[in-house]
Amino acid sequence: MRWMLLLTCLLASLAQALDYHLQPRQIADGVWLLEGSTDNFAVDNGGNIVNVGFIETADGVLVIDTGPSRRYGEALRRSIERVTGKPVTRVLLTHHHPDHVLGNQAFAGVPIAALPETGRLLAEQGDAMAENMYRLVGDWMRGTEVVLPTEQLHEGTLKIGGRRLQLLALRGHTGADLAILDERTGVLFAGDLLFYQRALTTPNSPGLEVWQADLDRLEALPWKLLVPGHGPVATDAAPFVQMRDYLAWLDGLLRQGAEQGAEMNELIRTPIPERFTQVNLTRYELIRSVSHLYPRYERDALQRLDLQR
Repeated sequence: MRWMLLLTCLLASLAQALDYHLQPRQIADGVWLLEGSTDNFAVDNGGNIVNVGFIETADGVLVIDTGPSRRYGEALRRSIERVTGKPVTRVLLTHHHPDHVLGNQAFAGVPIAALPETGRLLAEQGDAMAENMYRLVGDWMRGTEVVLPTEQLHEGTLKIGGRRLQLLALRGHTGADLAILDERTGVLFAGDLLFYQRALTTPNSPGLEVWQADLDRLEALPWKLLVPGHGPVATDAAPFVQMRDYLAWLDGLLRQGAEQGAEMNELIRTPIPERFTQVNLTRYELIRSVSHLYPRYERDALQRLDLQR
């Protein structure tokens, strides 16, 4: 009997250790936010590095992204029921990256909607991304499997439970990026098109010039509160200023490097400008961005040389 008691205590302790302790924060009328860490994936945070939101409507609750694991998704759903007392009626996914979609399992029976290309990318890359998350955060991922969207979204207006949401289909971060503006409150859920005080990630970006154009479209919207995919919310344009500045610096660094024939190892050791040193994970993401993007800049530079011959 003693070993059974010890096992029960151990399991209870483990369950408590793997608790996301989600605390939704109301940021506008009927709009709630669960703000993740700006750190990298780690066992300590269980992959909770993402901003997830939900909106109360007359018909129920609309969820924006589901988090990095089944366990997170289940905690999210319990949090929604606790603070609203309403059922979840629909889930919208901003893009296919694992920290935003691997909580889908917790929303069985609820329509899960995404841009068509987001569904295709998740079907293509989801299993590999989930496996990588298992390596990064361990037991937090137990029981997590990829669940694909069940509905397709397109740019336009979504009317749900007395609320109007403006949907934008953009491309800069992954090639399929959904941004959502709640017209009643002016809250803009920008997804990972907008990072703030946390360095941006580029593994699927079709190009930094595409990303810059997306920022122009987002900033022109009648927003009152910005919710980035990662980082604190803002009531002013500071996230746009920081993003544009960083993207321009990164583009210039890669372009100049390619023109001068620099090696990747040279670029990843480039000094970080002082204005970005307080942005979390800047060096780490610079290394990743060079590996993701630099081959394209090198090809472009070679093509220009060929045209000059």
